[in-house]
Amino acid sequence: MIKKIAVIGTGVIGSGWIIRFLAHDKKVIAYDKDIRLKKKIIAEIKQAWPYVKKLFNKKKLKLKNFKYVTSLKEALIDADFIQECAPENYKIKIRLMNEIGKYAKSNVIISSSSSGLLPSKIYSKCKNPSRTIIAHPFNPVYMLPGVEIVPGKKTNQSFLKKANIFYKSISMNPIMVKKELPGYLSDRLQEALWREALHIVNEGYASTKDLDRAIEDGPGMRWSLMGTFLTFHLAGGNAGMKHMLEQFGPALKLPWTKLKAPKLSKKLSNRVILGTKIQAKGKSVARLSKIRDEYLLYLQKMRKKYENKIRK
Repeated sequence: MIKKIAVIGTGVIGSGWIIRFLAHDKKVIAYDKDIRLKKKIIAEIKQAWPYVKKLFNKKKLKLKNFKYVTSLKEALIDADFIQECAPENYKIKIRLMNEIGKYAKSNVIISSSSSGLLPSKIYSKCKNPSRTIIAHPFNPVYMLPGVEIVPGKKTNQSFLKKANIFYKSISMNPIMVKKELPGYLSDRLQEALWREALHIVNEGYASTKDLDRAIEDGPGMRWSLMGTFLTFHLAGGNAGMKHMLEQFGPALKLPWTKLKAPKLSKKLSNRVILGTKIQAKGKSVARLSKIRDEYLLYLQKMRKKYENKIRK
């Protein structure tokens, strides 16, 4: 049974994992180089706890289950599961995985929170790569249930099954990617939307606020329950996806989109930065994060009622 988890790296994603693990009564040993980060992480745990507590029906926060260390060996030596959250950089991750492999128990899953790097490359110098995977979560990790599990070329199926069971045990909904590809699934979809949005802003058709509203008040509301394919299935009427493809399929040949990314010029960057600053209306990132977490809490609780009706 997985009881003690080592979290390597305590940035936004690392701290999010820590909070989710603690909410499911796991013992967490967090590693980072700077001891001063410990206070920041504890503050983040306490800030997120009111929402986490309601989402997972927990009575109180058990900070005694949290330990912070600046020794990689100390973090890994007795861990039952390893969640690595270092910066998105091949050089850093390859070197780190080499070190992790030296200290980790031989049968322990090593899971990287990469957002798009290939596991076979990340783990190319790691001892026993058959137990290595990617587990790509979504921010905030402590609130959102999605996690993409990506195998490397040498990953053994038995470890994929164990990872699937483990992430389900901490209230996540694993998406088992069949084989490795850059960007995995969600980020490839998000990237296409992001690129098109940048083109629209760059060419002066809309502001960042306009584009966010175009998603918030339209497809985003449907996507949160059904996703793209089931949404389009309904768009086909009684005949479903068959009619939808027959009617709207030809539009795929029209030059509506520009999938090639625009040059991130100073002018475009300034438009995006100014646009999102206006949208924030003076609210800090911390304040906006609290509003987001409160919304996600109630959205998930409401969605479960309707999910059950669709998926049963």
